[in-house]
Amino acid sequence: MKNIPKISQSEFEIMKLLWKDHPLSSSEIIASLSEKTNWSHQTIKTFINRLLNKQVIGFEKSGRNYLYYPLFSYDDYVKVENTSFLQRVYDGALEMLFSKFLEEENLSHEEIEKLQKILKEKQEL
Repeated sequence: MKNIPKISQSEFEIMKLLWKDHPLSSSEIIASLSEKTNWSHQTIKTFINRLLNKQVIGFEKSGRNYLYYPLFSYDDYVKVENTSFLQRVYDGALEMLFSKFLEEENLSHEEIEKLQKILKEKQEL
C-alpha cells in the first residue's frame, strides 16, 4: 500500500472534488468550495499548496492554468484511514470494532443480509 500522508479535514474537501472529477483548475476548485464553505480564495489556494507539498496531488500546466489531479485513489485513502483508525482505537482488533458497532447500531434487514453475504464470501476464501 502506498505511503499516504495525513491530510486535514479541509484538505480532504479538496481531495473529494479531485476524486470526483479531475483534473481541475484552482478556479474550479475555488468556485466549487466557495459554494459550500466560507473560505477565502487565498485559504483554498493555501490548502492546494499544502496538498502539493505533501505530494498528495500533482499538476499539469495548461496555458496559464495549473490543472490539479490526485496522486492516489479514494480507495487507497480509505484503506490507509481504516487501518489507522483500527490500530489507534481498537489496537488492531477487527473483531472488537465490528462487535462494538453491531451492538450499538440498528441495522435494517437488508444491511444484515449484505453483511452476512460478505462474511460468507470471506469464509469461502
